[in-house]
Amino acid sequence: MLFTPIKIKDITIKNRIMMSPMCQYSADKDGLANSWHFVHYLSRAVGGVGLIMVEATAVESRGRITDRDLGIWNDQQVEPLKRIVDECKKYGVTMGIQLAHAGRKSEVADETPVAPSAINWSDDYKLPHELTKEEIKAIVEKFKDAAVRALNAGFDVIEIHAAHGYLLHEFLSPLSNKRNDEYGGDVTNRVRMLKEVIEAVKKVWPENKPIFVRVSSDDYIEGGIDIDEMIKILSYIKPLGVDVIDASSGGLLNAKIDLYPGYQVKYSEKIKSQLGFKTAAVGLITKAEMAEQILKDGKADLIALGRELLRNPYWPLYAAHDLKEDVEWPKQYERGKFRV
Repeated sequence: MLFTPIKIKDITIKNRIMMSPMCQYSADKDGLANSWHFVHYLSRAVGGVGLIMVEATAVESRGRITDRDLGIWNDQQVEPLKRIVDECKKYGVTMGIQLAHAGRKSEVADETPVAPSAINWSDDYKLPHELTKEEIKAIVEKFKDAAVRALNAGFDVIEIHAAHGYLLHEFLSPLSNKRNDEYGGDVTNRVRMLKEVIEAVKKVWPENKPIFVRVSSDDYIEGGIDIDEMIKILSYIKPLGVDVIDASSGGLLNAKIDLYPGYQVKYSEKIKSQLGFKTAAVGLITKAEMAEQILKDGKADLIALGRELLRNPYWPLYAAHDLKEDVEWPKQYERGKFRV
């Protein structure tokens, strides 16, 4: 299963191994990708990953987490991303990009963070500006403009970041969204901005290319989102034609989380079984046998690896050997190929 291709829309991913978006905090001034990103992503392409999801890439300057985050809010940022995409695709990898806005968790110098409500993430963070309805509409347009740039850079997949306490997650959770207008209150209102972002992106993103959404399935805090609430949220975006839910959790506040291998797989399983979405499972998955079993049990369609791929860019090649799968190696490395 792990090395079985999967077709989503018209895009065929060569195996079920996805590189999770992981911020490198290494961009040049003004959000430009550089040689670090080129080597970082190309190494995982050579290593046999099926889908690389490029790290959270901000749709506006104040939407970065830090001054060193990647950006896709102007046309100058397209070319260095395109260079990465073009080179990685030579190794058969599908390239995706996570479009993001940090919201109240932005620590960019000389910028005031924004949020659904004027509540800071912690006492160590700036008090955010509460967005007006007009400002919300403007950010929705920035996601759409970013999708056009992602297409021009050659990406095959877009992931909309609605997790980990960043802006779209802030709108979804009642713990961070205290608005009294049509963007706050009950779940139908709290999901409104995410719906508008998806709808805006779909206007410019080709129908034959997939859209993923990453969500935090559990806030781990009483009164916040739990998996049942997330099922309700996702039922509102199901008719919009999202292709994959990347099922993560946490990040809204500094909550205590019980970490263990595969601790978030249960969220992927429930979203997949109850709503019929294709899903990506994530969360301390390190062993090929475990990844294989998750897929065989129908708990996910993709296995998203984060820290494990930071430790070992060639994890897929080792996994293929462990599962006795004969996969293609780069010809330059064939002398070192494991024989199965």
